[in-house]
Amino acid sequence: MSTAPVIAAVDGSDDSLRALDWAVDAARRRAAPLRVVHVRQYAAWGQADVLVAGPPDAAGDPVLDEVRARLADSAGEPTVEYVALEGVPGAVLPELGTDAQLLVLGSRGRGGFASLLLGSNGLAAARDSECPVVVVPRPGREVHGEGPAEPGPRVVVGLHVDSPDDRTLAFAFAEAALRAARVQVIAAYPWPVQTWTAPGQLVPPAIDQHAVESETRTLADGFLAPHHGRHPELRVDTETLPGDAAGHLVAASRDADLVVVGRHRRRLLAPARMMGSVTQAVLLHAASPIAVVPPGPPQE
Repeated sequence: MSTAPVIAAVDGSDDSLRALDWAVDAARRRAAPLRVVHVRQYAAWGQADVLVAGPPDAAGDPVLDEVRARLADSAGEPTVEYVALEGVPGAVLPELGTDAQLLVLGSRGRGGFASLLLGSNGLAAARDSECPVVVVPRPGREVHGEGPAEPGPRVVVGLHVDSPDDRTLAFAFAEAALRAARVQVIAAYPWPVQTWTAPGQLVPPAIDQHAVESETRTLADGFLAPHHGRHPELRVDTETLPGDAAGHLVAASRDADLVVVGRHRRRLLAPARMMGSVTQAVLLHAASPIAVVPPGPPQE
């Protein structure tokens, strides 16, 4: 049985080459083949003069030739396949995830607006791909808050105790095992709790914060137990924190190897694939690479 590849989406930009380096390392750790894909975008309507003529040819693609040269002298690289495709990247890239174990791309590519923190292709792939998507940000993103308490490899994962996703947790623990890293679990709870009794009237909560925090930790420990049982060698640090989950995850991304977040499950009244506000905020602001994991089926 063949091993599903790690896919690196490249377009010749510095962002995509950073993503390529991350994907090479990920494929090596997984003992998986690497598939390097360049999606040559259709020209905009009315600009046929810049449309790539003829069928895609990986052997004559200058972007893929640059990648070949980049990897030529590297020892111990995974088996590499080069693929050239034509189409709209935002539509083609998510489809690549159907037979991959991981899709890796940069936060922005060629042609994107310099002011954007995340390009439309990255957003589409993270939202629509069938496999986990890793977005590698540009270096130098500033995050607020204190740095990690101690050095060393670290995988951060967000846990929403009201709607936990086992697939997201499983991915984070497996990635930590590949990296011999500790797992930092961020379980945020809403605080302060606001209670409205009448229009315009706000009353103080009658809820004890310590009790909310204790209940959050108890629930988190229960959800994490089976994953820790499968990876007893890993150190797991669980932090139950009040307030904004996205802010805590972004702060924890400083010097992290990876931040892992889940994607929303489809709902009856909202059947389209969605990303929650926390996931979008982490994609926009985290300093480390971010993995967006699609949810498992409801029975999982």
